[in-house]
Amino acid sequence: MDSHRALENLVVLDLTRVVAGPYCTMLMGDLGATVIKIENPSGGDDTRSYAPYRNGSSMYFANINRNKKSITLNLKSPEGKEIFKSLVKKADIVVENYRPGVMEKLGLGYEELKKLNEKIIYGSVTGFGVKGPYSKRPGYDILSQAMGGLMSITGQPGDPPTRAGNAMGDVLGGLNLTVGILCALHERIRTGKGKRVDIALLDCVIASLDSATQRYFSDGKVPERIGNRYAPCAPYDVYCAKDGKIVIACGNQHLFELLCQKVMKRQELLWDDRFRIMEERVKNQEELKAIIEEWLKDYGVLEMVDILLENGIPAGPINDLKDITEDEHIVKYRKMFVEVEHPEIGKMKVNGCAVKFLDDEASSFEPAPLLGENNKEILSGFLGIDEYILDEYKEKGII
Repeated sequence: MDSHRALENLVVLDLTRVVAGPYCTMLMGDLGATVIKIENPSGGDDTRSYAPYRNGSSMYFANINRNKKSITLNLKSPEGKEIFKSLVKKADIVVENYRPGVMEKLGLGYEELKKLNEKIIYGSVTGFGVKGPYSKRPGYDILSQAMGGLMSITGQPGDPPTRAGNAMGDVLGGLNLTVGILCALHERIRTGKGKRVDIALLDCVIASLDSATQRYFSDGKVPERIGNRYAPCAPYDVYCAKDGKIVIACGNQHLFELLCQKVMKRQELLWDDRFRIMEERVKNQEELKAIIEEWLKDYGVLEMVDILLENGIPAGPINDLKDITEDEHIVKYRKMFVEVEHPEIGKMKVNGCAVKFLDDEASSFEPAPLLGENNKEILSGFLGIDEYILDEYKEKGII
């Protein structure tokens, strides 16, 4: 079997911290790129201090920074700048998530770096992008979800706007940055030159809204929170069964007909004007939900999931975090949790990579690096700097 990894010939200089940028470079590292994480000598990435901890080390940081190497570098020092420029000459990609203008003030913006290496691809992810009146604002996940409209349509009717349960804005930012960088790489094959990729968390959240914006554009009414429903379809919701809650997703007319005829044995619902077509079912979701839940009260969740799936109707339980870490499909077949041996934490599981290649079963990851763990390897081995000079740099706080 060919053991090559998809991105293994690429060198990525990773100046990012917290979530969005590190998520992007994590994906590239998972897919084989050499990711050199460049951190400040005094503390490094903010998330090195984020809980949860084990043996005094952040599991948060370890999860999102696996498959990377860490060097420390003070980019405000002349020596640090020169070292970084030497790395740029030998790298393919630079990724950063400083506020717009910071790299330019350091003399390390894209316009300067491409003079050193015209093939360099420069990717940045910020809260609001490099242009526009919001560009200099600090950006965090919750701000992108709030200002991008996602919180306004998340939650139960009558409840306050609600942030998604994970850093969805940051994750979307990291994914879009990865896509943008890979597109620039593809274009570089044709042109021989790199490109600047500009990703804003706000843009990423707005781009994810799918049908919500079109509902507003269609009639001018601002969409409200509708809980777990999906505005275009019904029944497509969470329903109460005998021992818990179940998701049933009838995304088209045929599935609703299967539900009524083959499972519920309520064919008369197909003739009821309230439910006969999708448009009417969406308008009358409350009445339909009450009918479905009255029927479900005699069935357990897992029992009904099996019945629905056997009849071709999409359904599933609502898993908690314990459930997903014990599900054979997720753990054994999709390999969505991978065990690594971290030098401080010890054995731990990190999230798997969602990008799969069917001819590549590789799932082993390298643990996240300690701060500056790879200084000698990269600065001496990759750049050829004498080790005694590195000792001087360390004493001066340059590395």
